[in-house]
Amino acid sequence: MSEVNDRGTKKWTAMMMPEHEEMLQQMWREQEYKKKPILDEQKQFELNTKLQLALQNDLTVEVEYYDQGIHDFQKIKGKLLMVDTLANALKFDNEENTSVPLDDVMEVVID
Repeated sequence: MSEVNDRGTKKWTAMMMPEHEEMLQQMWREQEYKKKPILDEQKQFELNTKLQLALQNDLTVEVEYYDQGIHDFQKIKGKLLMVDTLANALKFDNEENTSVPLDDVMEVVID
């Protein structure tokens, strides 16, 4: 028997309008999106404790957070400048003055 080499929807892209190709590309990107996990109270308490320890002792931390814009996880490493409770964000002491929303923090590792 002969083996069929099926390329799925990719074989039809040559006959599609550019708008349809863009829609297919967007659909494929959306399938790779990661969902933001929900942290329990114990994990949130652990993260808050690590952040307080890092702020009080001026320690370097690596923070993993969920980036809403790209639907994926990102990491940032540096010293914390402050925890802005009004803006609900972490402020890092770097050239860009990076800010990370507290609700998106998934993990904190102290170096």
